[in-house]
Amino acid sequence: MTICLSSADYAKLWQEDCSSASRLESVQICSPNIGRGYKRWIELRDITLLIHDYELSKDLIVQYSSEEAGETGLEFGFQLFGNRGDRQPGQNFLYGGLDEEDSTVVEQSGDRILQVDIHLNSVEQLRSFDPHGLDDLPTDLQKLATVDRYSQYDDVATITPAMRAALEQLLNCPYTGLIRQLFLESRCLELIALKLAQLSDRQLDYKSKLKPDDIDRLHQAKAILSDRLDNPPSLIELARQVGLNDYKLKIGFRQVFGTTVFGYLRQHRMERASRLLSEGRLNVKEVARSVGYVNQSRFAVAFRQQFGVNPKAYK
Repeated sequence: MTICLSSADYAKLWQEDCSSASRLESVQICSPNIGRGYKRWIELRDITLLIHDYELSKDLIVQYSSEEAGETGLEFGFQLFGNRGDRQPGQNFLYGGLDEEDSTVVEQSGDRILQVDIHLNSVEQLRSFDPHGLDDLPTDLQKLATVDRYSQYDDVATITPAMRAALEQLLNCPYTGLIRQLFLESRCLELIALKLAQLSDRQLDYKSKLKPDDIDRLHQAKAILSDRLDNPPSLIELARQVGLNDYKLKIGFRQVFGTTVFGYLRQHRMERASRLLSEGRLNVKEVARSVGYVNQSRFAVAFRQQFGVNPKAYK
């Protein structure tokens, strides 16, 4: 049996366990109507650690609206067991930025879900370690951490043996109190470092490996985006349409066109929006919808980032 839920209804199925709550930790228990298990939230210094450990008795489809989305920090995720959304067992992922699309997450019953999420509360935390030390990271991640907080970044890769060892230590922490906080923070920082090292290594591997056929496919992708500003394909769909994997599309697009797929799409949406506003036939809400923005306030933020002025003032 599959149940379709809004994100608000899904959240109501997780009740806080007051008996185990503390100033730095809280636990949400899964409703017996859908399964068993918990989500444990642990607050560290400028880091939020979230451990998912549960098993569902029913398949769930959870719908998230773009209206709920907002500016985020960085989320480092490690999927150890089970399928949650489009994450598979043995995968890690890094996500950050502003999500402007509605999304659907499918959670399957029968398998234990064990996932560790590490949230940096702000993207700028990467810069706090070394303001000039981001050069080894993918360019679109550098951009997110420096000049464009409203861009988007998403990467999926395989959990390495070193990551798995750190995760095992984190999940089986033997300490309490201050020592526990220090131990968990150190493992979180280690996992962040291992993920960034993985990105850096892959960045080096992909440099200078674009073939002429790859470049032709990247130009096809650019043309598709230009034709579908109001209803663009997802990154995965676009990659399939032009015959590239999503990682090569992301890295190659940046190398060839000097911007990310999302950055190019947003830039051209804003250029089209500015023309429509200048023509004066449509109001701001109509212009926003014509370039693919359901949320008018989200459109206003993007427009202001591009032109330094609100759409209404520009009009």
